[in-house]
Amino acid sequence: MDVYLQWLLAASAVCLLAGWLGYRAFLRAAARRVVERAQSEAAAWAEAQRRAEEKAARHKARSQAAAQEAARAAAAEAARIEAAVVAAHTAARDHSQQLANEEADRARRQSEAAHRSAILATQQAVDEARARIAHAEAELRARREAEQAARLTAEAALARQPALTAQASLAEAAAAPKAPEQTVVMVADDSKIVRVKTGRLLAQHRYQIVYATDGLEAVQQIEASMPDVVITDVDMPGMDGFALTRHVRQNPLTAHIPVIMITAADDKHRADADRAGVSVLLGKPYPEDELIAHIRRAMNPAEAKAGAHA
Repeated sequence: MDVYLQWLLAASAVCLLAGWLGYRAFLRAAARRVVERAQSEAAAWAEAQRRAEEKAARHKARSQAAAQEAARAAAAEAARIEAAVVAAHTAARDHSQQLANEEADRARRQSEAAHRSAILATQQAVDEARARIAHAEAELRARREAEQAARLTAEAALARQPALTAQASLAEAAAAPKAPEQTVVMVADDSKIVRVKTGRLLAQHRYQIVYATDGLEAVQQIEASMPDVVITDVDMPGMDGFALTRHVRQNPLTAHIPVIMITAADDKHRADADRAGVSVLLGKPYPEDELIAHIRRAMNPAEAKAGAHA
């Protein structure tokens, strides 16, 4: 019994020991499984963490790349906008400059137009002032000339009083009949043949004769010694017959002298002869008795008037 009990106790003890050792082994296996599971879970978590970190890193990289791309796009857009702004500013500045230039050009044209208008107005004012001055000067000159003419007229009247008296005396003397021997006839002709022919005719009728080769010589001789009758040609060098006649008529002392003009074209020169003051116009060749008749009538006014009345 005791042995059995001992063996039972021993067996129980062995069983207990084996159970305890088995339990401890179970506990160690459970603990090991827990540790392994924990390690597996930790490894899984670490892997998940690693993957998450890699994913996060990839996301971050993508985010950074996207951010950089967005930044680059934003920078490009900003550069584009800035370029557009600069272009707009440049265009606005150019437009403003163009407007300013156009305004300046318009102002310059207006200023030039105003300046031209002012110049024209000034010129008109100057012209009007000059016209008024010229008018005033003309009036003053006319007044002075009138005063001078009046003074000269008065002085000439006083100075011509003896001349008028002499002219009246000459007119009275010319009105008195003169015989051929007392009559001085001037022959003014540049042709020697005409002078000789006319001189012989006059000498046959007992007239005194003086000769002149042109109008200037005739004027000099008339001033030196006044003839009673002048016979002149038209065409002469120096002074022609018309100028000689006008000179004779313009001098109060010689205006009464009869002037007989002989020309080849009497009809052509008749109007000029009348204007110059020619007394008788004869054509070439002239009738000799007609020339002598004109001289006789000029020296005998009473006979000429009687013949005219008859």
